[in-house]
Amino acid sequence: MIRLYITRHGQTEWNTQKRFQGHKDSELTPLGKRQAFWLSERLKDLKIQKVYSSPIKRANRTAGILIGDRGIEIENIDGLKEMNFGLWEGMNEEQLKREYPIQFHNFWNSPHKYTPFGGETYDQVKERVAEELENIIKRHYGKDENILIVVHGVVLKLLLSHIEGTKLEQLWDPPYIHPASLSIVEYDENHGFNVVEKADISHYKEEGGQDWK
Repeated sequence: MIRLYITRHGQTEWNTQKRFQGHKDSELTPLGKRQAFWLSERLKDLKIQKVYSSPIKRANRTAGILIGDRGIEIENIDGLKEMNFGLWEGMNEEQLKREYPIQFHNFWNSPHKYTPFGGETYDQVKERVAEELENIIKRHYGKDENILIVVHGVVLKLLLSHIEGTKLEQLWDPPYIHPASLSIVEYDENHGFNVVEKADISHYKEEGGQDWK
């Protein structure tokens, strides 16, 4: 059986400023590093055979904290990058509400109606991340292995949506994907996917460990 341990990067500076990051980047905050460390402690006794990460620095840095001194190579996969938000990247919530009220509403409340301004649609992102998931399963098919995957909020939501076969309209239904939360998915060649855990943060060790989207 293949077990996928999927997480989102730790909190970043732009998260605290409520800015959309997408393919742009900002540094992990001290809290973001602690969030990753808390998860690393949770996973410290888990034998991990492979680590896949988005190549964007905030995800890659989180992956490095998670594996610590285990010496496991991190393989970066372009298809696991966060959604490209186009003109929205670097803009904060209040700007978007003011300048793009309809599409900002659609982004969070009616994702099937969301139209980007120079970026990707949800369907486009879902297609590429689903393809990468299938590629990972093919690589490890028939093996009993634990795989760590470090991605982004939208990407993780879309991966779970693909696995569970839910409609795009339901994408932002709970649970919220907190930074360095843990989702666990099993894959068995006879029974397919089974979601064991979604966005769990029981490893958080201080109140206020969550952050904005």
